[in-house]
Amino acid sequence: MLAHGLDGLTRGACYALLAIGFTLVFGILRRVNLAYGASIMLGVYAAIWLERRYGAGLAVLGPVLLLVTAAAGVYVERLCFAPHAGAAPVTAMAASFAVWMQLEELATLMLPRHSYGFPALFSAPALSLGGFSLRPEHLLALACAVLASGGLWLLLYRTRFGLAVRAMTDNRAGAACVGIHVARLSALIFALASALGAVAGYLIVSIDGQVTPMFAMWATLKGMVAAMLGGLGSLAGAVAGGVLLGLIETGSQSLLGPQYRDICSYGLLLLVLLVCPQGMAGRWRARTGAPAAPAARP
Repeated sequence: MLAHGLDGLTRGACYALLAIGFTLVFGILRRVNLAYGASIMLGVYAAIWLERRYGAGLAVLGPVLLLVTAAAGVYVERLCFAPHAGAAPVTAMAASFAVWMQLEELATLMLPRHSYGFPALFSAPALSLGGFSLRPEHLLALACAVLASGGLWLLLYRTRFGLAVRAMTDNRAGAACVGIHVARLSALIFALASALGAVAGYLIVSIDGQVTPMFAMWATLKGMVAAMLGGLGSLAGAVAGGVLLGLIETGSQSLLGPQYRDICSYGLLLLVLLVCPQGMAGRWRARTGAPAAPAARP
């Protein structure tokens, strides 16, 4: 049981990274980016293409994946969200769906086969702790989730960049009046969210050892479900939602079988939304009387 719990915690750490990137865009810009997973997939496929064509190692694949994913995120923002900043949110969301298809098609044209292998991060054997094993990349996933959430909190609440982000969240027009370059800041937010997704994608495909064209939809759905469980717009909620989703999936798979894993996770999402439509963070604010806050409130 403890081994399943650790596996769920590791999977949940990767989901938390996806959810942090997803909720960062929603919490600050109040927009849903459906091309989030496709941006990560394009970065993964670019790294695999480089590895297969030139034999690049992990030291090169990681930065390439990160840069391509961040560039794809900025592309999505410039094409879908910047032109519709004052329009209804559904307009930008529909545009991001179209770009999702575009990025996914570009990735599959780059590598047309159904699945491709991805090199493992570590060649060392799994660590043996009290009768169960723990792979080094699992420990790295947990460390990345903790560092990413802590680093993002410091960035948003202890820097001038974070002050500008929060000002833009509270009043976009007012932020522009005091000299904040709103358009540039929005692009940076998308790049940061995509970079966090790239870290998650890098860990996920290195742990699984392969990637398929379904990765774009999978990453988008997992990030969205984890963010909705925790409460869209809440940094702490994104982490909690990702960990909870990972534990539920691992537990249901071990008890009921893999065919019931997604049924249980989506059933949990439905139950959470019925009980507390604003997610776990919204429920906590309602019980404690804490004020609802903008952009990735911890």
